[in-house]
Amino acid sequence: MLALAAISLYPTIDGVDASLHRFRYGLDQGFTGLDNFSIIYGDQIFWRAILTTVLFVIVAVAIETLLGLLLALLVARELRFAGLIRVALILPMTIAPVVVGVIWRLLYASDIGIVNPLFELFGFEGPNILAHPLTAFFGLVAVDTWEWTPLLFLIILAGLHSLPQDPIEAARVDGATGFRLFFHVNFPLIANLYLICTLLSTIFSLGDFNAVFFVSGGGPANSTHVLATLGIRYAFDMANPYLGVASVMTALPLLIPLVIILMRKFRTSQVQL
Repeated sequence: MLALAAISLYPTIDGVDASLHRFRYGLDQGFTGLDNFSIIYGDQIFWRAILTTVLFVIVAVAIETLLGLLLALLVARELRFAGLIRVALILPMTIAPVVVGVIWRLLYASDIGIVNPLFELFGFEGPNILAHPLTAFFGLVAVDTWEWTPLLFLIILAGLHSLPQDPIEAARVDGATGFRLFFHVNFPLIANLYLICTLLSTIFSLGDFNAVFFVSGGGPANSTHVLATLGIRYAFDMANPYLGVASVMTALPLLIPLVIILMRKFRTSQVQL
């Protein structure tokens, strides 16, 4: 608990505190209240990063959870090469996130990458993924999906292997098969596990830094910046580093869920009264 507090809880509290102070080249210039929040309020790049972060989380979570479930169902059928498929699927988890970013940056590169030649091989024009905002966005979603789907796949696969067989056999005796068996028996039994996977995927996507920073760098034209990468840009801007503003951006992903939880508890208490 002490180790967890030292590497997670303390930096979080310190970051929230720093969002209320002004810094000049790393030196604390004193308490400023909500001045840092007013600075980002008028920053169009910040609002674009908010929108990109929300869309990134929605699209990535939807794809990762669904793909993880489908892959787990496929491997759970004990196919002939299920063991080999399982090993191949978990390989992305063994690669350092920084290396993942560098690999995909090279794959997407317009000059030495392999994505453009693959399109040209089938008679299509190379998309130059990192050169256009829309293709760059979905390119980053693909990186995040490739990196985190294996973890969700393993969790769901473990859940499928641990299902009680009595209700499944009873449903089969009653004639339930295929999709009907899955949606009415199997899925309700792993619904809580699937919800956990959705929450984990949301946390990973919300705090994803490596995919954006090392693949697109927030470009083109700041179109793929998320809060994490934009905060780094503000913190280490050599001309005028806004450490306090950067702390606001890194604290927002923590403050927004906290506000939602507090609002929900407040409404619950009102209903009880």
